[in-house]
Amino acid sequence: MRAVRCIEGAPAVVDVPPPSGEGVRVHVASAGICGSDLHLLQWNLPVVMGHELAGTLDDGTPVAVEPITPCGTCDACIDGDIQRCVLGPTMVFGVGRDGGMAEQCIAPESALVRLPQGVDPRDACLVEPLAVAVHGVRRGRITGRDRVAVIGGGSIGLTAVVAARATGAAVHLAARHPHQCEAGQRLGATLLDRDDAAPFDVVVEAVGTADALAEAVDRCKPGGTVVLLGTYWDGNVAMPGQALCMKEVTLVPAAMYGRVGPSRDVDVAAGLLASNPEISRTLITHRFPLDAAADAFAAARDRASGSIKVVLEP
Repeated sequence: MRAVRCIEGAPAVVDVPPPSGEGVRVHVASAGICGSDLHLLQWNLPVVMGHELAGTLDDGTPVAVEPITPCGTCDACIDGDIQRCVLGPTMVFGVGRDGGMAEQCIAPESALVRLPQGVDPRDACLVEPLAVAVHGVRRGRITGRDRVAVIGGGSIGLTAVVAARATGAAVHLAARHPHQCEAGQRLGATLLDRDDAAPFDVVVEAVGTADALAEAVDRCKPGGTVVLLGTYWDGNVAMPGQALCMKEVTLVPAAMYGRVGPSRDVDVAAGLLASNPEISRTLITHRFPLDAAADAFAAARDRASGSIKVVLEP
């Protein structure tokens, strides 16, 4: 079976045995390249890459995958906060176990997301990043009464636009590249005027840098909320302490996806994808066959090329 693994810091297509063990076999139709995949290359992890995946079961049922395997028994799991499971990164596909950049993948039955009618598995790798955004919107308690700003026009920032707009909130987007700005407008955002000093009820920081965090706090109203949806790959980040404290801004970190009662973030995400075909048309900018993984990663790394979500199609 063909699969993508990291070899000496670069993505490579290799032959590996078909997956086996407990779980359900998924024939992968799409595997998205996440910004974290680009960072993980430097770690040379000995697993098949990829945590954004969708495909079909042996009987043809179309599914996406919630790419984590929590223990189900720790306090966090019992409370429904599976993203906080004591297993940590070892439970994540493409990090602690083989992921979805392959012809096939094994996933627990509990991780399957049955796709609503009309959602193509070739697009449904977007369920995972959409679920990240849904989780952030839920953590930030965004409602239709809120005025929301999203800092960052990558795939997570743009999915945050989608999830926040689904609440009825007015959403403004600050993005670096023209194609990201255009995508945000197509998804219902108003472009953020850099000279607009009007504060926001909630600001979603979807970049993961100190500068973006400082801008998020600056644009947040006193007593407002900043949702930390970006990943701080540089480790410790400088905190805009004075503004944060004087304005009494609440910082709300959001990691991966979980559930609220019986409602999983991934199922809400699949529903969003079904309700608005413009999401996949806007976010998926490039598609590559699995054998062209190196070219796909290069396109994903080059935002100036117009890429948003680059997808591998095994």
